[in-house]
Amino acid sequence: MTATRAALLTAVLAVAATAWVLSIQQMEGMDMGVATDLGSLRFFVAAWIPMMAAMMLPGALPALARHSDAERPALAVPQFAVAYLAAWTVVGLVVYALYRPHGTVVAGVLTVAAGVYELTPLKRACRRRCREDVRSGAQFGVYCIGSSIGLMLVLLALGAMSVLWMVVVAAVVVAQKLLPPIVVVDASVAIALVGLGIAIAV
Repeated sequence: MTATRAALLTAVLAVAATAWVLSIQQMEGMDMGVATDLGSLRFFVAAWIPMMAAMMLPGALPALARHSDAERPALAVPQFAVAYLAAWTVVGLVVYALYRPHGTVVAGVLTVAAGVYELTPLKRACRRRCREDVRSGAQFGVYCIGSSIGLMLVLLALGAMSVLWMVVVAAVVVAQKLLPPIVVVDASVAIALVGLGIAIAV
């Protein structure tokens, strides 16, 4: 690994670590479980972007590393990362428009749906594509949204401002980005989500 690549990837990890600190601070006192209110749009966007940086940048390191070999890596890597986070910011705006505080039945149904999604061909295709070389951070973002949207649905269903669920979901997202698919493991995650959703709903 070249010194430039190492420095750039270290900077990305530092940004992610800082984003974790900011997210934890911003979420303090906000977690109301399924009844969580997202607050004003300004507050939500200010919380969502650091949350996405914290959760999603570590799993994007291989893609960022590939772009560090570009002719101007000091420009290419930040551009890729910003475009990637911009894609997740669009998701956040959709979430804000659609989200409403809800009950345990809705949370359970959404969690079951997320578990089922983990086994779909679309999930597998998107997960595969976000492990491959792509042209831009926006394109990478689209594929990774397709790969991780079910898991993000779990976070939104169970506690949109929950640090605990943020950590759990982020761990699974990063593992799926960095590790090759293993049928037994992936099926176990899906079954666990379906079981959790049923337990919450009933």
